[in-house]
Amino acid sequence: MDMKIATTSAVVVLFILLLGFGNQATAQETKIRWFGHAAFSITTPNGKIILIDPWLRNPANPEAKDGKDPLVAVPKVDYILLTHGHRDHVGDAVEIARKTGALLIANPELAGNLVKLTDFPAKQAESDYFMQMGNEIQIADGELMIAMTPAVHSSSVFNAKAGPNEPERAYGGSPAGFVIAVRNGPTIYHSGDTAYFRDMELIGENYSIDVALINITQMGPKMSARAAQSVRAKLAIPDHFETPQTAADFIAELKKLKVAFYEMKPGETISFRGKQLVKAK
Repeated sequence: MDMKIATTSAVVVLFILLLGFGNQATAQETKIRWFGHAAFSITTPNGKIILIDPWLRNPANPEAKDGKDPLVAVPKVDYILLTHGHRDHVGDAVEIARKTGALLIANPELAGNLVKLTDFPAKQAESDYFMQMGNEIQIADGELMIAMTPAVHSSSVFNAKAGPNEPERAYGGSPAGFVIAVRNGPTIYHSGDTAYFRDMELIGENYSIDVALINITQMGPKMSARAAQSVRAKLAIPDHFETPQTAADFIAELKKLKVAFYEMKPGETISFRGKQLVKAK
């Protein structure tokens, strides 16, 4: 064989191998994106996408500014997780479900009234994905474990069909938080809307929380920092706050408790390789 050809072939093979390793490394990343308020997406190493409390049209989302519709940029969603029924958390779930075919994970009362009162697609709100406090389910061929955790708040569904004989609000079941454990990725806690409660310590005992997405409006800076400490979060990320409110007081409290933190900006994505934060953009 001609030495030049052999050398060229070896270089091509090496490039393909390196490209493969690069793609594999990228494929092993878990990505978390914050859209503002309590809305997050999680993209798994295998490319499954879940949305949590998807109010994408909230005013903090840069994709919702200047007359833009953020739903245009949502090509795929596999699962929608709802912590409770308030409009700033259900958000755009119905439209996203219709567009993407995403399956709903929520408590049965919330799911049932969303189907009845907002025309959430019934086939995408099936009982296999109904959850109650303490339940755990495996989804995405076992790549994701979802646990429903308590929250101290209220929950009601806005009735889009309200009229003279129909109330404006309907029962939304018990408010909740979620633990999302990603195979080959981090374990993430989304607190939902909640006051502080002592049993957050049990969440920290039962699950090794790598990332805690903590609402700081409902608890205030001191108790929200205590929540991050109670669930033993390796990294705390604040959410559910808007300008002019900032996360500065929350972060100051975290520093006192020596809890690591990262303050995301609306529209920002952070990536994990395994359980390790590797980049933010």
